[in-house]
Amino acid sequence: MPRTRSTDVTDETLMLRYAAGEVAAFEVLYRRHKGGVFRYLLRHGASNASEELAQDVWTSLIRVRAQYQATAKFTTYLYRLAHNRLIDFYRAEGRAEWASRDADDDTEDIVTALPGQRTEQPEVQVESKNIADRIRAAIAALPPAQREVFLLQQEGGLSVVEIAAATAVPEETAKSRLRYAINKLRAQLEDLL
Repeated sequence: MPRTRSTDVTDETLMLRYAAGEVAAFEVLYRRHKGGVFRYLLRHGASNASEELAQDVWTSLIRVRAQYQATAKFTTYLYRLAHNRLIDFYRAEGRAEWASRDADDDTEDIVTALPGQRTEQPEVQVESKNIADRIRAAIAALPPAQREVFLLQQEGGLSVVEIAAATAVPEETAKSRLRYAINKLRAQLEDLL
């Protein structure tokens, strides 16, 4: 089969190609979404297990590839697998709620990743780290259901409809949770806006 290289090919088409046996299609999907899936799991507080959980999500995708049908966006399907893996993980841990992620993880700070010459200056780097820490803390302080929909939107790029499908809740519930999460973050970070 021909190697899949085009960035114009949709995720859904790639997944269907992979289900039909085109391994290169999986490689493209993995490159496109590995970072988002990892960050979604990491920011749910599974920092010491995020790599393993991410690997489990991709293994699940491989296992169920023959059953895949393009009835929704591929990302909805992928983040549904990630959502289900998180639930299984926290059930096994005996935790009723998802914990916040560790403050000492080494993920790239959103703020320090912004381009600009001033980011080279030590005082700007310290300020950027402090802002990123505040943003992380504000996200971690959200109730688990609100944090989840917010991260699915921000890390997964999912719409409200797709979030509802991925989390198996009504669309209005997903919309409300997202609205509450954004309002809480704005209130906590108002001085940064």
